[in-house]
Amino acid sequence: MPIETPQPFSFDRRGFLKRSALTLGAAVAGSSLLSACGSDDAAGGGEGGAEKVTYLSILPLETLSLAPELLGVAGGYFAKHGLDVTLQATKGSAQALQTLVSGVGLVTRLGQIDLMIANGNRNQQLVNVGTYNRVTTLRFVYSKKNHPLEKPEDLLGQTMGVPSEGGTSDNVVSLVMANAGLDPKQVKRQVVGLTPGTFELVAQGRLAGYVVSTDTAQILLAQNSDVGIFEPSKYVTADSQVYTATKDTVAKKPETLRKFMAGLHDAMSAILADESLDETIKTLRSKYKFATLDNDAIAKQSLKLSRESWVAGDPNKSVLVTNEERWLAGYKELTNAGLVQAGSGDPKTWFDNSFLPKS
Repeated sequence: MPIETPQPFSFDRRGFLKRSALTLGAAVAGSSLLSACGSDDAAGGGEGGAEKVTYLSILPLETLSLAPELLGVAGGYFAKHGLDVTLQATKGSAQALQTLVSGVGLVTRLGQIDLMIANGNRNQQLVNVGTYNRVTTLRFVYSKKNHPLEKPEDLLGQTMGVPSEGGTSDNVVSLVMANAGLDPKQVKRQVVGLTPGTFELVAQGRLAGYVVSTDTAQILLAQNSDVGIFEPSKYVTADSQVYTATKDTVAKKPETLRKFMAGLHDAMSAILADESLDETIKTLRSKYKFATLDNDAIAKQSLKLSRESWVAGDPNKSVLVTNEERWLAGYKELTNAGLVQAGSGDPKTWFDNSFLPKS
């Protein structure tokens, strides 16, 4: 499997904006997504007259990191609120963001990092309408034999695999370094696939590690005793994931957003209430089939870790509510690291809990 020449990461704002613009332009130019999705979501036309909406996923649909969205469809939670939801995969956060801003799709799920960079550096008028996870669900996978990654210093001079340049995973690597008082430019980045097969590059010593989702990490741990896991959550505050809409959508389709968030809330609540997770897995398998879902042990462990991330630090165990204190702490972390221009806006206006069901 060939590796492209790694490109060093820089905190230079002008360079960052240039890379971001190129990434977004390529995503739009090279994609058939806009034509595939059609025009903006229209009311009616779904089964039983339900309102048709499109959810833009930054992840492939074959992952339990999308459990609430998948269960929302398979379990009828969106339908209960009058929505016919299509889940549309995109090629990462850059394409999902550009597609959303173009008016295609109701909502996507981005990293807090992505939203704050988009609003703070590019004034893209995005709104967090609900927080998915309160601690990062990303993991750094490494080889115990070749190069253990036990602390940020172990990344110095190394190459880390990330799914896209300038995306959430890339920025989490930078934040881990910056928050440890280290220079993020001392870690090279290489764009690689998210699959378990990429670990072969780590085993060969061509990468020190790569960034994966929780369920991919669980597959690797089950398959290979050489796999080690570095937890970035020990060093990063800002890497929550948030359901994101444009200000235009917030103004024009508030009731549709409330229906969507109500369906999500019901799906997440059902997963939290299903202690054994047997019913959740049964319902998901009635509509979907993929590796992590097909393996009982991996599926349950992945879902348990996801559930923990949804309610971490909340004694009330409420889902989707954005905690203002933590949100602002993430903004401070990003401005301190130079990823977001300080004074570029009021982060308190970048989230809105009013679209969530009343408790």
